[in-house]
Amino acid sequence: MKVAIVAMLAVIATSAAWCDDALDVRLKALENELRCLVCQNQTLADSNAPLAEDLRKEVRDLATGGRSDDEIRAYLVARYGDFVLYKPPVKPTTYVLWFGPFLLLAAGAFAWWMLIRRRSRVTGDAPAPTAASTTGADAVARARALLDD
Repeated sequence: MKVAIVAMLAVIATSAAWCDDALDVRLKALENELRCLVCQNQTLADSNAPLAEDLRKEVRDLATGGRSDDEIRAYLVARYGDFVLYKPPVKPTTYVLWFGPFLLLAAGAFAWWMLIRRRSRVTGDAPAPTAASTTGADAVARARALLDD
């Protein structure tokens, strides 16, 4: 009788530990999909910020309360917006997040191209100095003429 009770307790403890391990794996995967709202460039799992700890606790409470991963994500998006997702969905409200860096890169490349083009026009129109025009008395005479004007 005692052996049966001990065996049942061992099975219960093992299944509880397995459930905790499965829950921990599930929570770790979910926390890697969520963004820390303070750090902004770290996942919820990587952040040590106090708000991240609070959000991890809230996610754990929701998961132990029986909510699915999709329900937890939906709850957090409703509360904090799409920014809480580390990979927000592509939709009109997140176009800036997805396409903004590429637009800035294109604008920078266009500005660089315009600058190079403008410089080539300015240097291309001016006559190149020759050895004869920059030597001796001729150069001094031209300099005095420019200063006299």
